[in-house]
Amino acid sequence: MRKLTYFIASTLDGFIAGPDASDPTGVGGFWPIADDYVSHLIETFPETLPGLARDALGVTAEGTRFDTALEGRRSYQVGLDAGVTNAYPHLRHIVISGSMTESPDPGVELADDPVATVQELKQRPGRGIWLVGGGELAGTLSAEIDELILKISPLTINTGVPLFGRNAAFDPRVWTLIEHTVLDSGTLFLTYTRRGE
Repeated sequence: MRKLTYFIASTLDGFIAGPDASDPTGVGGFWPIADDYVSHLIETFPETLPGLARDALGVTAEGTRFDTALEGRRSYQVGLDAGVTNAYPHLRHIVISGSMTESPDPGVELADDPVATVQELKQRPGRGIWLVGGGELAGTLSAEIDELILKISPLTINTGVPLFGRNAAFDPRVWTLIEHTVLDSGTLFLTYTRRGE
């Protein structure tokens, strides 16, 4: 069965974006992006780079982990506001939204029930399902997440959008660290799988 992986950048204090939920890596963003971070993504997770970045960097590798990107409406809106209707044209791209009735891009599918969508995707053949974000969707899908890959930046911001959103229910889960990479710039890549319950 396919796995749902929450592959996300986080600050040391557990935030994935600032209080306004805008793109922290975009123009005027506060997130440090070191050369070794970009190199590691290209080498290890090329399919997670947005299409525009892949083009700019000359990345053509298909990747081996994910063939589907799943993101929430608010995360998707960040791209729309920047004029990008499909940040991941090289993947099957699904946006979870209860309010959008028509996709702005023929390569982007819409779904309104996150849990049912993930459960159905897990039954289909293919590579992994990448939960792009955001925090609220991750909170909703917490019970469905099989793997966490956290890109921990050497940064604190004190407040913002938490890893699992502001409204996530109290639901303790134990994870097992199965892989880790420490970059010279201080970024940690930590891979966890859900411990058997």
